[in-house]
Amino acid sequence: MIMAALSSAHSCPTYSSLPSSSSSSSSPSSLTSLQRIAVSSPTTKRFLPAKLSLQSQSVSHRNVLRMQDGAVATTVTPVENDTPLNKLKEGILSVTSTEETKEAAGIDDDSGNESTVSITVVGASGDLAKKKIFPALFALYYEDFLPKHFTVYGYARSKMTDAELRNMVSKTLTCRIDKRENCGEKMDQFLKRCFYHSGQYDSQQNFEELDKKLKEHEAGRVSNRLFYLSIPPNIFVDAVRCASLSASSGNGWTRVIVEKPFGRDSDSSAALTKALKQYLEEDQIFRIDHYLGKELVENLSVLRFSNLIFEPLWSRQYIRNVQLIFSEDFGTEGRGGYFDNYGIIRDIMQNHLLQILALFAMETPVSLDAEDIRNEKVKVLRSMRPLQLENVVVGQYKSHTKGGVTYPAYTDDKTVPKDSLTPTFAAAALFIDNARWDGVPFLMKAGKALHKKRAEIRVQFRHVPGNLYNRNFGTDLDRATNELVIRVQPDEAIYLKINNKVPGLGMRLDRSNLNLHYAARYSKEIPDAYERLLLDAIEGERRLFIRSDELNAAWALFTPLLKDLEEKKIIPEYYPYGSRGPVGAHYLAARYNVRWGDVGVEQ
Repeated sequence: MIMAALSSAHSCPTYSSLPSSSSSSSSPSSLTSLQRIAVSSPTTKRFLPAKLSLQSQSVSHRNVLRMQDGAVATTVTPVENDTPLNKLKEGILSVTSTEETKEAAGIDDDSGNESTVSITVVGASGDLAKKKIFPALFALYYEDFLPKHFTVYGYARSKMTDAELRNMVSKTLTCRIDKRENCGEKMDQFLKRCFYHSGQYDSQQNFEELDKKLKEHEAGRVSNRLFYLSIPPNIFVDAVRCASLSASSGNGWTRVIVEKPFGRDSDSSAALTKALKQYLEEDQIFRIDHYLGKELVENLSVLRFSNLIFEPLWSRQYIRNVQLIFSEDFGTEGRGGYFDNYGIIRDIMQNHLLQILALFAMETPVSLDAEDIRNEKVKVLRSMRPLQLENVVVGQYKSHTKGGVTYPAYTDDKTVPKDSLTPTFAAAALFIDNARWDGVPFLMKAGKALHKKRAEIRVQFRHVPGNLYNRNFGTDLDRATNELVIRVQPDEAIYLKINNKVPGLGMRLDRSNLNLHYAARYSKEIPDAYERLLLDAIEGERRLFIRSDELNAAWALFTPLLKDLEEKKIIPEYYPYGSRGPVGAHYLAARYNVRWGDVGVEQ
């Protein structure tokens, strides 16, 4: 009776084995994330992990073996050494040695129960998958960051063969500038590991078919599975439900990457989180914000915490204001329908810019562990005042003719209602009510169809008290202000504006930049943000992903403002396509004695 129960992969818990070689050395979190029990009953959460102690795990290695179909077999002391192995192949549990059982189950013991990673891109036919996800996976493979055994599966409703998927993916793959000699060979090897399965996002049967295909490629190894949901948010829960009940790993970890938007406000975000947690534990949900994977955002903490000259200055005592600026020099071309449902505040400010602000303003974490860092970010968000209408300016771009070329207005997009009040620009003043930042304005600005594409953090320091050289600057005291600029994109750089004397017999002051220009300093190409975040998800590193309480705190700041804008039907200030944005943004900054750092002659 016990033996019969153990033989079914669908009705018994499967215990994990040793951590996989691809993730065992990556982070403290990756070890614990592999010590889990996956329960196969459809009435329970198949994705739910139960943590095992190291002691109990070592016991389970001695007593439990995984069979090829995911069943659990208990090994006993061999009585005879000549027990035929063909009985094992026929599914009959025979009394045999540990080594022989492993060999029959297809487990290579040379690396201590080898593991495989199966990466399923759900929504594989979409733009994000084609332009970002598949190229990022290839880049990781090209740089030898993916584990020895891995498979990439595309899953979408479109009918497509493996060959058609490979052809589609191959058009977007590029190789690193510094390693082009074996590019074609690497591409061919990567594409051979890419497969496709067509199915509905809400069909358990289709996901069961995917599960069978994944098991064929996993070949009896410890199966770790990563699902990337590159699909609209209204079908997140259906896809997670079907994957959890029909395609989760029986003997390794299962993780799900969820793309923004994570709801439209506090209520919808909380409802989405609650629905996902019916099938997933918090540490299996990887809410991705690709801005957190950008090189200069990662460098923000290094700059602050590993350089003695900055950390003592990182407070209200020396910093006058902080500016977070995001601008694009194009409109919503092709995305008007999607964008009109969210607007610039939900699309950029509530996630990208707010996440950067939290990293910038947090206290020193206990360690670089993911939970320690995210704990400090949550404290910052909870210390912030909810946004009020008087501290916000919204705008929308209008048609403009420049150089004989006419650029369309936002409402000229056929997918956008003609009377739409959705903002394509927003500027806001935020405040953190804690001892470090009390009274310091954090100014955010984000917009589309502006004069330049940029994303940067600008830290303007206070004026020098009793500055002996004030008269050399005239009335423009801002020229005498030191400013630290972290340019996230394009042309990544960190530079500090200082005052210096111009060579000569007179006393003339000038403003110069101490500049770390990445392209000039480093010949290596900067990895795309998706490469870093996909690698972190595979390794179980959660530092750059958003936790649910962090998400709740972020929405609590913006939800009252968004309700006011929509209920009061606030009309946005119109600005010409290709301009610097609404004039109201400058008045907002001036109210706090601030000048936007990106509009002067010197930038």
